[in-house]
Amino acid sequence: MKTIRELLAEGVEGKRVFVRADLNVPLADGTITDDGRIRAVLPTVTKLVEAGAKVIVASHLGRPKGAPDPVFSLLPAAERLGELLGKPVAFAQDTVGPAAHDAVDGLEPGQVAVIENLRFNAGETSKDDTERGEFADKLAALADVYVGDGFGAVHRKHASVFDLPARLPHYAGFLIATEVGVLKKLTEDVKRPYVVALGGAKVSDKLAVIDQLLGKADRLLIGGGMAYTFLKAQGHEVGISLLQEDQVPTVKEYIKRAQESGVELVLPVDVLVSTEFPDLKTKAPANPTTVAADAIPADQEGLDIGPETRKLYASKLADAGTVFWNGPMGVFEHPDYAEGTKAVAQALLDSPAFTVVGGGDSAAAVRTLGFDENAFGHISTGGGASLEYLEGKTLPGLAALEN
Repeated sequence: MKTIRELLAEGVEGKRVFVRADLNVPLADGTITDDGRIRAVLPTVTKLVEAGAKVIVASHLGRPKGAPDPVFSLLPAAERLGELLGKPVAFAQDTVGPAAHDAVDGLEPGQVAVIENLRFNAGETSKDDTERGEFADKLAALADVYVGDGFGAVHRKHASVFDLPARLPHYAGFLIATEVGVLKKLTEDVKRPYVVALGGAKVSDKLAVIDQLLGKADRLLIGGGMAYTFLKAQGHEVGISLLQEDQVPTVKEYIKRAQESGVELVLPVDVLVSTEFPDLKTKAPANPTTVAADAIPADQEGLDIGPETRKLYASKLADAGTVFWNGPMGVFEHPDYAEGTKAVAQALLDSPAFTVVGGGDSAAAVRTLGFDENAFGHISTGGGASLEYLEGKTLPGLAALEN
């Protein structure tokens, strides 16, 4: 695929450059709680600004239902982008209507405008090719060139991701070029041992990637809510822990396949449990107890890996050549259940391996828990996109840029 380096070499002064970013940041009462995705697009926007382009930044945020919803406005993200750029950023209160055209028409070379949430238009996410195409046509009228830099959305067949690049000269931004380069290191020329740590709530979200990794990884470390489906598949009591009962037969098969293929599957040996889920707003003390992973009381819920498991997982990461981590080990948002996720993050930092933090909650945890992002090999901005790439799927946004 062509990249922004080639675009900059060709010259962009005075051109309207549409940057499809991923500004889908978490908000609490209208305030951004993690601006990592905004900072991730800064290199691309900054270089275009310095080269004299008229930059139009577009993104989705949340899941509005194809119509304007102030709860999901991109205004806070636009304001934060302006703060990070150190210059004013215009904001259009629609996507392809008069406000968007006025904002773009008012741009001078080196200036930036953000248009409103793309998902306020039903055409963005429509499964109908014609409806999506019509919206893409309207977006194309705003610009001369397209730069794809929203890695967190490239697994979606949406108008601004898939259809719009076909209507304009198109290039990959710095972020997407970097993300693809990193993921190739996890799939094509892997330094071994290759260790994958998977956590998060639902095992169903990770089944496809586990299926692929059983033939590629040397070790799989399982934590988070998904671990309890594995423990159940081994015949253990999991109390009131998060459990996907319907996935137990599939997990049993994966455990068997891991044994047959020589992949070391490592599960928790102890867990932190409580009779109730912690209060994540007040962070009131939860006072959990530690029990063996095969001795969870019937009225208790597992909420983090225990101290022995932390030591075990750290030892399994210590000699790795490559590590991919996706999903926290517990309810890291509460201090009483953050130690498991902290331990895995620290083990990655202590390991000589090439380490990749696979976006989503893992990336948020790294920042929330106070780790230096630059100390990791790479922190992805797209959890779902990273997983689908590792599953071997064709990602529509990447396919569009490669075409």
